[in-house]
Formats: sequence, structure tokens, C-alpha cells
Amino acid sequence: MSNSNRAFLLGPLLKAVSRSFYLTMRVLPAGMRDPVGEAYLLARAADTIADTSLIPPDQRLALLLSLRDRINGATGDDAGLQRIAGEVAGQQTQSDEKRLLESLDDALDVLAQLGETDRAAVRDIVTTLTQGMEFDLRRFPDERSGRIAALDTLEDLDRYTYLVAGCVGEFWTTMTYLHLPGALDSALRETMSQRGVRFGKALQLVNVLRDCGKDLRIGRCYLPASMLAPAGLTAEDLLQPGTSLRAQAIMFELVRIALDHFRAAIDYTFALPRLSVRLRLACLWPILIGLETLELLVANQDWLDPAKASKLKRNDVYRILAYSTLLAPSNALLGLWFGRLISRIEARIKT
Repeated sequence: MSNSNRAFLLGPLLKAVSRSFYLTMRVLPAGMRDPVGEAYLLARAADTIADTSLIPPDQRLALLLSLRDRINGATGDDAGLQRIAGEVAGQQTQSDEKRLLESLDDALDVLAQLGETDRAAVRDIVTTLTQGMEFDLRRFPDERSGRIAALDTLEDLDRYTYLVAGCVGEFWTTMTYLHLPGALDSALRETMSQRGVRFGKALQLVNVLRDCGKDLRIGRCYLPASMLAPAGLTAEDLLQPGTSLRAQAIMFELVRIALDHFRAAIDYTFALPRLSVRLRLACLWPILIGLETLELLVANQDWLDPAKASKLKRNDVYRILAYSTLLAPSNALLGLWFGRLISRIEARIKT
């Protein structure tokens, strides 16, 4: 593969398909950018396959598993990549996602060019992420069926948040130890890995709660049935107008769990060297955006209405980027910011 193709994949195309995550990518130290960027591209391609609702779920699953095999080194199944480039890419309304699916051969070439340790880590993270996508395709009905299903238990939700995000914190920690020796205390490796997992789970719980109304309308209820039943609710009830307030206590309970995970994410960030500003910012931005999203969510009495989703405005994101860049080296000032945010959220969810 030419250097220009590689540069396009890990540059303009990555920027186009990664949206807000590219902000984090831009500030990563140089050694981490290629493996993290490559992992993102492969995971994004897999996610696009899993989410293409015009293709039946069983066919999407077959293509997803085929791609996972290729990522893990299987050879000889060019038919799967050709089907992805043809059938799935042809269904995309976003031209950048179409281009990514058509560029999977090049993306796999980039993977092959990574160092052995990086390549193994990228394969591990993408395998786990695709297991989360596989979980969705097997657990929930076809988006066009008109049916809806809920997760059974809180443990199911916890497992799901690990598969689709907690594992990313684990991967991130592995990359940091590999590419930035000395940035993290080697004696704390297991602790940092566990904090990284909780970091990812925190962010995914925010996504689950923010997007709940939208997900319900494609048949997916991530609020566990074991939490709905005591409130006299079913997944179908959540689609009815006025149910947001009835389900608010469930949302508050999941917000409490998310806040506990965010505390681990803050500890993770504070363990980074104060002068490793780029690495700190890569952690600070998702934490602050996540906490401010939770603040909007707990004040939203129509949180299950997808037309009234709790989403930060662009100016709020820019404010977070600017202030955090100034405060990044100071644990004390950051601690005040985090503390005030968490206190305001907790004041709203007291029972």
C-alpha cells in the first residue's frame, strides 16, 4: 500500500468518520495515533455493517464475523470484503462511511504494517468491540419488525458496557504503557487497567441514557427488565408519551452507577503526569462532556423523547475544550470543576 493511501486513511478519512473522537485523536502523542486510529477505523467499519438496517440481521452478522476473521489474520475470504464493499457500502447515505467500507483492503494492510504488539492489541480490541455488536444483532429484533426487547438484568447491561466501551479503556491503558513508558506507574498497571474499564463504562452509560428514546424506536431497550418491572413498566411502555417521569427513578439509579465509574475515570486522569497535557486532554474532554451531558439528562423531564435528547450545544463543547486546555496541569482546579459538576448532578437525583 502506498504511503499516500495510508496517510489518507489515518488522516482525512479518519477525521471524516470519527466526528468528535477526532478531537481526542489530534492531541494523542505521536506513537499512539496510528494504532488507536487504525483500531477506530476497523471498529467503525464493523459498526457500520452492524447498523445497516436495510440488510437483514443474519446477513449483517455473517458479514461482521467475516470481517472479524480477516482482522484476526484469516486469509482467502475476499468474497466477504467484496460483499461489504458492494452490498453494505451501497446502502450508506454518508459518503465517508461508504468510502471506509470500500477501503477495507487498505485498512487491513495498515494493520499488517503495525508492529507485532500494536497489531495484537488492535486485533484484541476490535474483536471485543465486534462481540458487542454481535450481542446486539443476536439479542434484539430486526429494527423493522415493530418488536422491542429489553436486557434482562443489570449484570447484562454491565457486560454490554464492557464489550462496547469498557474494553476501550483497557486498550487505551495498554497503548499508554507501550508507547509512553514512564507516563504511568508500572506498579499500578492492573489498577489503571481497571480504572480504564470503568472510564469506558461511564461513557457508555451516558450514551445508553442519552440515546434511550432513539434506541427504543429501533426495538432496543438497554434499561434492564429487572429494573423496569418493580416500577410496573415494560419496554413497550417506555414508548408511550408521559413515561419519562415514571421511568425517571431508573434513569437516576443508572446515573449513580455512571458517577461512580466517572470517579474512577477522574482518578485515572489524575494519575497521568501533570505535564503530559495531550494525554490528559484526551481523557478530560470525554469526562467533562459526559458529566455535562448527565447534568442535562437529570434535568430533562422528557428524556425518553428522542426529539428532546440531552445533547450539549457546540458552544458548550468549545467552552469545555478551551477551559480544560488551560486547567489541564492542575489537579486542584480540575478537582473543583469535577466536584461542582458531580454535586449538581447528585442534588438532582437525591431521593
